[in-house]
Amino acid sequence: MKLANEIVQSILDAEKIVITSHKSPDGDSIGSSLGMLRFIQALGKDAKICHPDSCPSFIEWLKDGVEIVDFDESQDRVISLMDEADLIFCLDYNGSNRLGKDMGGVLLAADAKKIMIDHHPYPEDIFHLSASHPEVCSTSQLVIELILKSGNENLLNQSIGTPLYLGIVTDTGSFRFSSVTSRTHELIGKLLENGVQQAEVHEKSFNHNRLDQMKLRGFAIAEKLEVMVDEELAIVSLSEVDLERFNYIKGDTEGLVNVALSIEGVSVAIMMTESDGKVKMSFRSMGSIVVNKFAGDHFDGGGHMNAAGGISFLSLEETIEKVKSLAPSYFGKTDA
Repeated sequence: MKLANEIVQSILDAEKIVITSHKSPDGDSIGSSLGMLRFIQALGKDAKICHPDSCPSFIEWLKDGVEIVDFDESQDRVISLMDEADLIFCLDYNGSNRLGKDMGGVLLAADAKKIMIDHHPYPEDIFHLSASHPEVCSTSQLVIELILKSGNENLLNQSIGTPLYLGIVTDTGSFRFSSVTSRTHELIGKLLENGVQQAEVHEKSFNHNRLDQMKLRGFAIAEKLEVMVDEELAIVSLSEVDLERFNYIKGDTEGLVNVALSIEGVSVAIMMTESDGKVKMSFRSMGSIVVNKFAGDHFDGGGHMNAAGGISFLSLEETIEKVKSLAPSYFGKTDA
């Protein structure tokens, strides 16, 4: 409660507030950012959201007129906003590298008070205030806790709650991951009591697939899926040519790595997409299998034990071969 009150007081004392989150934004980063923005506005202040790159198409609707300034498209403006800020929120990440090298450098150089709210392990010591809870399923849940513990439950309305609901849904695989607790469901209940329309959120987010998107997903599973049986590993890889063939829009492959993970006998899945001379990677695992270490050791990544991201600057083919050569040391069956 003390930390929550200190964070709210920091908001009330600030003149210029910026909300940041990690590169390759997902439902939790977008949801927590929008929820925090609307909470700040409900407190009588305002803020700007600055992200490293653009929002996935499947949650574009969630912005509802709110501007998210992308560093990739408006670098000078983001630098100016962060330089002039006296308070910067760092949501859903815990190290400057998660913003990318350039925007991360802007964060480190900024004189503003920096507040981290995050649920990933091993935070860097660069923040003035830190709400770090790796045991919690999502940053969106932590934002709800902030609102409640600071005595502002009366502000938790549909506008604030809707993006936070989607943030929890996406980061928990629709409540199926082990990070979900009774407290998660208790807080979801509060969101529903305060006007969040869960059926509408699911409809707008997951039931508006484009035909090309569905064809791409079918192609990925039918033609670009490999399984390494001994390592219990599934790899889905899409080249830049593949993406162009199906008129790819950011967000089209959302959740595809979980489809690969659902294959019987598979306990680790890796999704790779090639774009602009690099390969973006998404890692998922089951049970006690650790993927954030694999991503961090070899692919400049990180995240959670069962869900992580990474990047490779090798070609797609070289990246696949690198994964295959390393996999036996990390994954698969062990002798009793």
